Amino acid sequence: MLNAGRAPSQDDVALTAGQPIGHVVSVRGSQATVGLSTSPSPDGNKARSTVGKFLGIRAGHSLLIGVITKVSIEAPASAKDHGFHSTADLDLVGEIKQPATAQAQFQRGVTEYPAIGDPVLAIGARELRLVFNVASTSVIEIGRLQQDSTIGAYVDVNDMLSKHFAVLGTTGVGKSSGVVLMLQEVLRARPDLRVFVLDAHNEYGRPFGDNALVLDPRNLRLPFWLFNFEEIVDVLFGARPGTEDEVDILSEVIPRAKANYHQYRGAADRSMVRRGAAGYSVDTPVPYRLSDLVGLLDERMGKLENRSSRMTHHRLIGRIETVCNDPRYSFMFENANVGGDTMTEVLSQLFRLPPNGKPITIMQLAGFPSEVVDAVVSVICRLAFDLGLWSEGAAPLLLVCEEAHRYVSADRGIGFGPTRRSISRIAKEGRKHGVFLGLVSQRPAELDATILSQCSTLFVMRMTNDRDQAILQSAVSDAAANLLDFLPSLGTGEVFAFGEGVALPTRVKLKQLPPNLIPKSDIVSGAGADFVAGINEEFFTTVLKRWRGASTSQNGNFDDVRPVDQAAAAPLQPAQAPERDPNRPSLLKRPLSDRLDVAKAFQAPAKSSRLPET
Repeated sequence: MLNAGRAPSQDDVALTAGQPIGHVVSVRGSQATVGLSTSPSPDGNKARSTVGKFLGIRAGHSLLIGVITKVSIEAPASAKDHGFHSTADLDLVGEIKQPATAQAQFQRGVTEYPAIGDPVLAIGARELRLVFNVASTSVIEIGRLQQDSTIGAYVDVNDMLSKHFAVLGTTGVGKSSGVVLMLQEVLRARPDLRVFVLDAHNEYGRPFGDNALVLDPRNLRLPFWLFNFEEIVDVLFGARPGTEDEVDILSEVIPRAKANYHQYRGAADRSMVRRGAAGYSVDTPVPYRLSDLVGLLDERMGKLENRSSRMTHHRLIGRIETVCNDPRYSFMFENANVGGDTMTEVLSQLFRLPPNGKPITIMQLAGFPSEVVDAVVSVICRLAFDLGLWSEGAAPLLLVCEEAHRYVSADRGIGFGPTRRSISRIAKEGRKHGVFLGLVSQRPAELDATILSQCSTLFVMRMTNDRDQAILQSAVSDAAANLLDFLPSLGTGEVFAFGEGVALPTRVKLKQLPPNLIPKSDIVSGAGADFVAGINEEFFTTVLKRWRGASTSQNGNFDDVRPVDQAAAAPLQPAQAPERDPNRPSLLKRPLSDRLDVAKAFQAPAKSSRLPET
């Protein structure tokens, strides 16, 4: 096996002089069956071979690497005649070329297949390092190999990001901790990257500390005019579907409201491609005022003679006023009558441009009204892709979507269509524009299979559901897909890594996070031993006041409108959190005065032609 004219080194001897623990007895495609001997090796090693372990097969000038997927004592008679008392099935996943030389190098795939009788070796630390140590500045260490805890488990960040990744596993197995660990390591290897996390349970804010900007309805400013037509219709109509006439009217009036606003400003963008009489399409991301929108509807209604058509306009105006006066939506409709093009400030805040020491954005979705969460996620994903598209990938962004099955369900009848399309577009085209996707889910069977198939690196944790395992079988392209049969037996914090980002499918024990960095929901992390003692009349008084106050308007007045002023459109800044009230119960996480601002009012036209209230 040694090259002619070259003296073997100590490493070569360690690799080539080991006694075989068995021989190949059959070969089928990318699988081989080997007969195993139970006798110990000369150095006392019992050559323990079990599922998940790697073995080597000497085949010509290569050492084939296979992972054990099955061990059985039911050996064929021919194998027993040769002294083998058990057999093992191997999935061949790669080979080490010129294993006995200094140029030894691992590569995926098999070019030289084994033959019957080829010796089988228990590979050691040197071979494992050749397989898993990737010499690159973009490699990160996420844990240790289960087969040899002295060897690190490495992931190539560029391969993982450019072809997307997914972290999958049932509840309570350490998914969130694994995500935090990976993001921390990724940012060390890629300081140019920015990360946006859609945090469904408000649990990622604490682990990243001062390195992250945490957004929630209190400090987020996402102007309504950044929503495209489908998204704003979903916000306005929500669970009360509008009639086709109402939606058609809205599609005609919004472009006119945009044109009117720019006429008021006296600075219409002449470079804008004109579309239709109004000059803008219904989806063009330019500012407009809701007072203009309501005024145009009111004007149209005044010119109508048909009572049915007038009622349609009247209902539409009522819907707009209801949503805009709901304090839960103030993150969208605050200053809705002021105007001002704040798109630069919004994008800068959302996607950390420049980072200013905080390259991560955590959007805590648990505090948003459930009726609008889908639309907000759709806007964020769409803006992320469009920013990458029109900036030609100048600012790489990783979008991490927790509870991804909520937004890209396998059942196309569930969820919000624009949200699915926004995420799907990132999955299919995002890498071309520097926008990468990370999906996190506990139910892969409920994920859209097309989107999941775009994730070329999978980190799979303990999973017991048969449907979840079946969908992963179809998503994993490696020959070692049989490893998925072992998922139910994985421990907490253990993961099988598959795909482009890792050298071989392998079982990894993830690094442990310090206790203060373990993700925990802000809602429940404060509950302690004094939980029962803290529930008293004051507790309920405080809870009910916050509960009712969340949907009570204190200063809404539709007749009050602020004049249009360029200075009014100040750059967006995260709001300062109010000070904690020392007299409130310790179980409550937010102050009593922590209440969303009410949306600004709108001014009706001087000559109103609305129908009287009945």
